[in-house]
Amino acid sequence: MLLEDPDIQGTIRSDPCTFLEELRPPVVFDEFQNAPELLSYVRTLVDAAPRRMGQWPFIGSQEAPLMQGITESMAGRAAILRLLPFSVAETPKVNVLHGGFPEVLARPKSRALWFASYLQTYLERDVRAITNIRDLVTFRRFLALLASRHGQILNKTDLAAPLGVSVPTISEWLHILEMTGQVIIVLPYFENLGKRLIKSPRVFWGDSGLACYLVGITSEQELRRSPFWGQLFEGFVAAEILKSQANQGARKELYYFRDQQGLEVDFLIPRPNAGLWLIECKAGKTVRSAMAAPLLSFRRALGKRSKRLIIVHRKSHSAPATAAVASGVEAIDLERFVAELTHDR
Repeated sequence: MLLEDPDIQGTIRSDPCTFLEELRPPVVFDEFQNAPELLSYVRTLVDAAPRRMGQWPFIGSQEAPLMQGITESMAGRAAILRLLPFSVAETPKVNVLHGGFPEVLARPKSRALWFASYLQTYLERDVRAITNIRDLVTFRRFLALLASRHGQILNKTDLAAPLGVSVPTISEWLHILEMTGQVIIVLPYFENLGKRLIKSPRVFWGDSGLACYLVGITSEQELRRSPFWGQLFEGFVAAEILKSQANQGARKELYYFRDQQGLEVDFLIPRPNAGLWLIECKAGKTVRSAMAAPLLSFRRALGKRSKRLIIVHRKSHSAPATAAVASGVEAIDLERFVAELTHDR
């Protein structure tokens, strides 16, 4: 039931009890943020039959007001699921240039118009539902500037200076983006390795298509020539890892490693009953043994802990697949990597 309909909203506000009694569950309420007062009445129905689960799904496109209503009225009574953009595991149309938003995948020629409209809606509706940002023009510039730092170590001072805002303002804006699912914050991996480590997180846009739009990439040809190509592919892999974890009900566990001597591993993910996966991302289709060097160096630092070393690359339709590039290091194309994430639990 779509709760954007003014007549339905009026019925709920005038007589919510009759409205619910005339429904035959299970009932899906869409755009639920338009009628948050309905929650307290649904809670009464849930409490009356606690063993009947899944009778009242609520979905909405504005996360902040939706979550506020759920946490205030349905604590202990609701399971919360975040619906992310499509994954490679769900449709082969998902790619770095277009990302995973359904509307873009359905009409790729209109991607620029859709992303422009999406950002405008996000600024005018979702951001203002969380906080009162007075200067939306500067905030919009911040989004583009952050996209130009896609995949880099987060430096709030570096972001604040060109915008003429304070570091606390940048912290607040980043919190808004993370809370609304726009960015991925990848924390550093800490372990007693006897090394001086980089302790700041890395930041990626959650949807690579939106990141491409923000840095002005409009075609596959531009993407391949772009200086952002490697980092955009890394972010794409990071998003696929988190989508896999979210879709399986697992907690978010994604890290990176970098020390002050220059040793870097793109991603580390703990796997159930499989130790630690060490992952290097390569946007090309050709895998060489030299690419395994960071993984092998970090494996030695980790010692005897169980681990799997993987180079993730784009799939080649002409060259034969490369299985092993060095001792204990696998080369896996992106599609197979995502499939293993999905099924190897």
